Amino acid sequence: MACALREARRAALIGEVPVGAVVVVRGELVARAHNRREGDRDPTAHAELLALRDASTVLGRWRLHGAELYTTLEPCPMCAGAIIAARVDRVVFGARDPKAGACGSVVDLFAPGRFNHHPAVIGDVMAHACGQVLREFFSAKRVTSSA
Repeated sequence: MACALREARRAALIGEVPVGAVVVVRGELVARAHNRREGDRDPTAHAELLALRDASTVLGRWRLHGAELYTTLEPCPMCAGAIIAARVDRVVFGARDPKAGACGSVVDLFAPGRFNHHPAVIGDVMAHACGQVLREFFSAKRVTSSA
């Protein structure tokens, strides 16, 4: 999660919502990414999707059996769908997302029986640190926009 948090901080430095994600296979980091929606002008450029794409390229396969995705924010429905499609074994997330979280905060797309694949989910890992990066980013945005 520390690597994903570093990616989130990189996103904040370039004005992106600070979310970071990494993909690990058998203890080896195979991909890392942070949000790039603003810079890429792409609504799908979420950290999780970018990390999954990079992992698929590195591993040479779209089925990411054996992979774990670490992300600083609870995945949204779009990212949850990609995680399911990629057959990721486990998702570990930091802060919960009460507005768009798809691991139980708004909806639980990973619940057994919903889809053909459901990864194991571990939430609230380094939640305070992950949430703090988001709070600081949006706090600075509010100060800037009110000035």
